[in-house]
Amino acid sequence: MANTSHLYAYDSFNPLCKQPFGAVKAGSTVMFSILLTDFSLPRRVELLLYRADEFGTPAIRAPLEIDTVRHAAVGTNRYVCHVRLPDEPQLYFYCFEVEFEGAVRTLRRIDSHNGDFAAEGELWQLTCYSPDYYAPEPPTRGIIYQIFPDRFCRSGMPKEGVPPDRKMHGNWDEGPDYRPNEQGIITNSDYFGGDLRGIAMKLPYLKSLGVSLIYLNPIFEAHSNHRYNVADYFKVDPLLGTNDDFRRLCEQAAEQGIGIVLDGVFSHTGSDSVYFNMEGRYGSGGAYRDPESPFRSWYKFEEYPHRYHSWWGFTTLPEIIEENPDFLEFICGEQGVIRYWMRLGAAGFRLDVADELPDVILERIREAVKAENSDGILIGEVWEDASNKIAYSQRRRYLLGRQLDSAMNYPFMNAVLRYVRYGDYGALYHGVLTILENYPSPSQRLLFNSLSTHDTVRAITMLAGEEYTGGDREWQAQRSHLSDAQYARGRSLLLIAYTLLYFLPGIPCLYYGDEAGVCGWRDPFNRATYPWGREDQWLIEAFRKLGRLYRLADFLPRALFIPFAGTTDVFAYSRSRRFVDREDDRALLVVVNRGEMARDLSGVLPGRYEAHVITGSFENGVLAPMTAVVMFQ
Repeated sequence: MANTSHLYAYDSFNPLCKQPFGAVKAGSTVMFSILLTDFSLPRRVELLLYRADEFGTPAIRAPLEIDTVRHAAVGTNRYVCHVRLPDEPQLYFYCFEVEFEGAVRTLRRIDSHNGDFAAEGELWQLTCYSPDYYAPEPPTRGIIYQIFPDRFCRSGMPKEGVPPDRKMHGNWDEGPDYRPNEQGIITNSDYFGGDLRGIAMKLPYLKSLGVSLIYLNPIFEAHSNHRYNVADYFKVDPLLGTNDDFRRLCEQAAEQGIGIVLDGVFSHTGSDSVYFNMEGRYGSGGAYRDPESPFRSWYKFEEYPHRYHSWWGFTTLPEIIEENPDFLEFICGEQGVIRYWMRLGAAGFRLDVADELPDVILERIREAVKAENSDGILIGEVWEDASNKIAYSQRRRYLLGRQLDSAMNYPFMNAVLRYVRYGDYGALYHGVLTILENYPSPSQRLLFNSLSTHDTVRAITMLAGEEYTGGDREWQAQRSHLSDAQYARGRSLLLIAYTLLYFLPGIPCLYYGDEAGVCGWRDPFNRATYPWGREDQWLIEAFRKLGRLYRLADFLPRALFIPFAGTTDVFAYSRSRRFVDREDDRALLVVVNRGEMARDLSGVLPGRYEAHVITGSFENGVLAPMTAVVMFQ
């Protein structure tokens, strides 16, 4: 759907204006061209390429010359240049300067990709990444399954060393606690007892969904049900089992072709930890209680011991000085945390709040992961576009080849959900193509594409529930379950959304229970237990079908994304190898109708295809309302 009518002087999505599309390797050559009418008569046309945040003087000024081959559009001339980029990975931004008779005008971006001589406008982005940037693919072609460990499955096996101050729910099917305690504090101290052995018991089920990678929320010892307040980096929380249980889980998962990715929380610890020990659970040691503690230098005390830097002001989460050499060695060294868990069988790490981790620890973590396994996975939690993120006034370098493999892809989540709920075609089209334009191709193949996570509203609730306008926990609790009518509509919308997501560039990431019909607003309602024995089996079968089709389409990692059609109700795109490899004609087409009316597409669909209906119905080229179809060509 690139601009082929040439109404704009420049369109970064259009191969006529820029080749290659998107991010490029350092040291490569890029073609830029703009289109001007015969009547423009420019004296000078130049590309201005700036290093990120150095906008005073261009790093490169390159003249564009008129193309001797006249462009097909009547009255249009094409001005072209070929620019070899420097060898150093770098984020660039660019625009064009055109000098007319008596005036110099700047051609800038006016939307996600089109440019014009408007008074207001932005620069285009060009990501220039390391030529040796390598991001692995999962062990086998399959989806990612995210598990909040306390809420997925409990084995019933006895545990040793569980602290006595934990509240255990007797009924697996009741809801999580959401009200504050007598002191008005949300403690996250109620547990259901999901454990590692429970996950191991369900590996055949996960395999049936097409899973090849499990992403676990934190499993290290911690004194909350979410376990983001780490107490001991080298120990599995006793309620989840033992380090040996983790090793066995990795071995059993590997037999099923499934890897295990751990959640690494390295920007802060818990105050109730062996490292800080404010509560005294761990004796007389720790940075808070012992001024001579080896851990004291990890933390920034303003007035010892009571005033210290904490994560977002939560005093139970004292911040780490990640650049501290002792901490770096503790996490990334030969005997450090990363290598310890990789040696026990972890396939990699997802890094919590990656935008709060400085470059030095990201680079050291990458070195440690890759030293243990060159195909080890390193994913960052970044909520925005990770290619141009500025955090704490610092431009980040996540995706230039020396830090993250890829990131959690919240931009895709937002784009898909906005389209399926509201019909916002522009959000989907521009949202997807902007990420594909900005992200290096290695990182695109390992994007974690989710519609729900432990930090967001469940997708089915977002799609079919009431409009969320900031309701508090009481409001959310009263609406924690959808009505029958909402749920019936919601599961169709959920399948439409996941069908769109499964075949986009990256890897689909299914949050535990979405496939079973679990609803829920924000934390803690999005962290309810998996409803074993009460699952929506029809929905699960639909997700199994999606998983089978995804594994069948093994050409996806290196297939082009080509938008095919888009309206408020109908969206279609293809994933094709045909323009990448002339001898490989494999392709598929994803078509959805989120609307209330049938749509006849018989005149625009390819002549031959094998249709797989995920939800709704599709006959003789007609999409019924609320339908999602995957077509192999």
